[in-house]
Amino acid sequence: MGDRIGRLVGAAPGQTVAGDSTSVQLFNALCAAARLRPGRPLLLTDPGHFPTDQHIADSVARLLGLRVERVPPAELEAFLRARGDTVAVTSYSPVDYRTGELYDMEAVTRTARQAGALTLWDLCHAAGAMPVQLDAWGVDFAVGCGYKFLSGGPGAPAFLYAAHRHQESFDHPVTGWNGHADPFGLDGSYTPAEGIARARIGTPPILSLLALEAALTAFDGVDLDQVRAKSLSLTGFLLDCADMLLDGLGFSVVTPRDPLRRGSQIVLRHPEAYAVTQALAERGVIGDMRAPDLIRFGINALYLTHHDILAALTRLRDLTAAQEHLHPRHRHRTTVT
Repeated sequence: MGDRIGRLVGAAPGQTVAGDSTSVQLFNALCAAARLRPGRPLLLTDPGHFPTDQHIADSVARLLGLRVERVPPAELEAFLRARGDTVAVTSYSPVDYRTGELYDMEAVTRTARQAGALTLWDLCHAAGAMPVQLDAWGVDFAVGCGYKFLSGGPGAPAFLYAAHRHQESFDHPVTGWNGHADPFGLDGSYTPAEGIARARIGTPPILSLLALEAALTAFDGVDLDQVRAKSLSLTGFLLDCADMLLDGLGFSVVTPRDPLRRGSQIVLRHPEAYAVTQALAERGVIGDMRAPDLIRFGINALYLTHHDILAALTRLRDLTAAQEHLHPRHRHRTTVT
């Protein structure tokens, strides 16, 4: 399963494992990366990163006696050029989870490598949506989920990538029995398995892995460059529809319009984002919202069509024009994932 996912993110066999959650994989990878750069006091992360990524960076820093600095992606390369010799690892995502803005993952990785720092990328919003070349770009570590563009279903297992050059020294804190060199030997002392197998932790979630395995067959024979081209066509069409259909209804576009700066999602701003999202779901269009006023549409190019985009934006126009979102049943906010 790891190798199947690895093919979608530019990783040669033997560098990717699937299992556990993104949070667990992130914690293990970030600890292991920081331990590979002793004497460097800084962990860098994005002040706009997904909260879990920030929480884990802070936790790892407390655990290892390091300091976290939150540097916006636009300032990261300059920071690395000026102070890169103090940085142990950078922990970022190539796509902003709130806005869909796309950053230059290859350039940041190159600058970090020149400074002697390691890179850890969160690919939750990139894997399966666009070409990623972990090996070719010299990425050190990466994690990602199986339930977004990989379509593995709710709670699908996450994955961890560790470049071959780091595997022998991969020293992670959560050393479960499944990563042991002899897992059924039941030895009380831990001896790590060879290669990427040492990154395994506990008992694999077999049923979830089977669902993810089935979902990944949709990528068989598919060129991710073509997936990316269709994604850009769909997101560009959504922007055109928003301009034409939502004018005067209180919406504004947040996602960059430049295709080179756009991931596979479009985010609109509206003062009643939660109520609009709830009302839209009742019309069969499932998006989500990010507080306080962002409405997010994830675009899976393997399945969605331009007709789907037009239908979704037409329904959005109709319900806001009729002020359906102002009904009391849409006003009470519950948990939104």
